[in-house]
Amino acid sequence: MKEPIVLPVPGSPLHAALTRRAFFGRSAGGMGIAALAFLLGRRSASAEASLESGIAGGGSRGLPGLPHFAPRARRVIHLFMSGGPSQIDLLDPKPKLVELNGKPMPESFTKGQRVAQLMGQELRCIGSKFRFEKRGKCGADISELLPHTARIVDEIAIIRSMHTDAINHDPAVTLFQTGGQQPGRPSIGAWASYGLGCDTDQLPAFVVLTSGRGLDQPLVARYWGSGFLPSSYQGVEFRSEGEPILFVDNPRGMDRSKRRRMLDGLGELNRLKLRSVADPEIETRIQAFEMAFRMQGSVPELMDLEKEPPAVLERYGAVPGGSDSFANNCLLARRLVERGVRFVQLYHRGWDQHGNLPAELTRQCLATDRACAALIEDLKERGLLDDTLVVWTGEFGRTPMNQGDTSNGNYGRDHHMKAFATWLAGGGIRGGITIGETDELGYNPIADPVHINDLQATVLHCLGVDHEKLTYRFQGRDFRLTDVGGVVVEKLLG
Repeated sequence: MKEPIVLPVPGSPLHAALTRRAFFGRSAGGMGIAALAFLLGRRSASAEASLESGIAGGGSRGLPGLPHFAPRARRVIHLFMSGGPSQIDLLDPKPKLVELNGKPMPESFTKGQRVAQLMGQELRCIGSKFRFEKRGKCGADISELLPHTARIVDEIAIIRSMHTDAINHDPAVTLFQTGGQQPGRPSIGAWASYGLGCDTDQLPAFVVLTSGRGLDQPLVARYWGSGFLPSSYQGVEFRSEGEPILFVDNPRGMDRSKRRRMLDGLGELNRLKLRSVADPEIETRIQAFEMAFRMQGSVPELMDLEKEPPAVLERYGAVPGGSDSFANNCLLARRLVERGVRFVQLYHRGWDQHGNLPAELTRQCLATDRACAALIEDLKERGLLDDTLVVWTGEFGRTPMNQGDTSNGNYGRDHHMKAFATWLAGGGIRGGITIGETDELGYNPIADPVHINDLQATVLHCLGVDHEKLTYRFQGRDFRLTDVGGVVVEKLLG
């Protein structure tokens, strides 16, 4: 039989000790609970204030203190050529490579170097079969494949010395979009919308358009995701077929007034929960519902290209109702920035040309060159180019060595991370210049190398943002887009 528990007699030393222990134990817990309640209360108040002011939603002002200095650009259009365009055939002519066509690639260039699919194979030089000409007042060398880009060459700045750390598509695209090769970080568009907000309350701050469906590498939503930032900053993909955004139309029997009453009721319930638990994702959900309601009115008009004059459609090569069209997307990009969207990203697939490059590259240029030039000209005529930054690039370039069979006059090129080309226009960029230089075979940069993080730092700089100061604390560390690198390319700035 167990002995009964004997409690201390009130007033005894043992009872006093127990009381002191209980007091301090309970006081410590109580003070912790009080502190937690205070912090949660502050967080809840902050979340509610953020909700009321529209932070991260349409028409928001962005973070306090941003921009850090006077911006050169208010918005960005990013034309991403997914797959890796061949700089040697488009923007960086190499006569010496043509001279060495079919001969072994000198080992002094390639020994100990990483290559993607050519590893262990015989490496042979392959020069471009396309003709280059000096175009514009600046005299930049432009391939015959880009006759429309040649027309606007005095508006653009060409970088021939881009380089990256990733040799395969997914890590290279991830690095270009997020500043790191590992998934999970915010994309550049998410950083821009987080820091600067949006100039409209009718559309998202960050919009994504895709084309070239079924070609080459797949596109995944994390390329335009918000990572560890609140999900309200992620890119919103607009579709080229069917509903421009899934479920943008009300179901049968639900008119706009009924939808408004339903959202008002749902919003009140969510606000009650937000005040209780201060979960920022509840705030994101409220904003998402409100933005969806506003987009039901704004998006159908935005996506209706039939209202554009025939001359404008002809300039872009756009066809109203045409599906999966890069030309349509370029015209939509202009319409989006006109309406206050901060960051517009166009992805066009089909540039991964390991074989049959001459035919495939020609086809890709026919699909994109005209619309790219039309976008620059259209923005300029409307007075938008001065404060709209346009960036054209892929995730890496192509090798000076051949890949595949050349017996039929064709050739291919493998991935090349050491050197590739991009161009920028508008938004404070000096037009009619060429930055950087590669060696005589186009293998390595030999002047003014520009890393991906440098380009990211420059894009943010044009938006008035110091890339080292736009940070977000996550898991005990202050993260930024450019990670621990990035230097603004001053030579690009007008």
